Amino acid sequence: MTTLSEKPCIICVAITGSLPTKANNPAVPITVAEQVESTQEAFEAGASIVHAHVRNDDQTPSSDPEKFGRLLEGLRKHCPGMIIQFSTGGRSGAGQTRGGMLSLQPDMASLSVGSNNFPTRVYENPPELVDWLASEMRTYHVKPEIEAFDLSHIHQAASMNRDGRIPGNLYIQFVMGVKNAMPADRDTFDYYIRTVERLAPGAEWCAAGIGAAQIVLNEWSVSSGGHARTGLEDNVRLDRDTLAPSNASLVERVTDLCERYERPVATWQQAREMLGV
Repeated sequence: MTTLSEKPCIICVAITGSLPTKANNPAVPITVAEQVESTQEAFEAGASIVHAHVRNDDQTPSSDPEKFGRLLEGLRKHCPGMIIQFSTGGRSGAGQTRGGMLSLQPDMASLSVGSNNFPTRVYENPPELVDWLASEMRTYHVKPEIEAFDLSHIHQAASMNRDGRIPGNLYIQFVMGVKNAMPADRDTFDYYIRTVERLAPGAEWCAAGIGAAQIVLNEWSVSSGGHARTGLEDNVRLDRDTLAPSNASLVERVTDLCERYERPVATWQQAREMLGV
């Protein structure tokens, strides 16, 4: 049986997202070329998954499959072996346009299985759309990463796993610290872990914290045997007064935590084996 100190920690880097702009931090990669370069630095720093959005030239979010295709080509060339995960999030488009790039067959894609509040709106994930996105992922052999913004999302993912809509072992990410959604609360975090272990005993889990909660969730995850997400999508600062100079600098914070808690950083080969991609 693998002990905590022996279990490799998968680091996911969320490089761009839909919201941060260069006005927030000049290091946010917008163009495909910038995204590839930033991801390569993060890959070399220890990230084995890249979570990717694409942007228009004016920095607004996009769902354009052509942009995703160019990004996929660049990442496969410059980050060989890295797990490429596309976002199907709701800020980049509406309805089925959110899954228009799944036919490109990235290794993984995010999948939100329920709705919740965001800072200024409702993040809508109606059941019909969730089922369609899950079906497209099955068709194109794309492994979902379940983005759990609420406890009910863990239960829904487990239900979809039992009835075959999400096959294989689940990969569930707890998202905490979004305004008006689930805060970064330690008791809730611990209960999320117990719920995953009870409902989906073969699952792997990860956690993402927003803003100042990023490093908090990184430490909770590393110290509890989970996997960690970092990157400029979720947080553009090293501390209150210092902008993060790169995605790689945020990855290095997680590798430092892995060293402190005596967790090995997962190689891309180990990450692929653990996640079955």
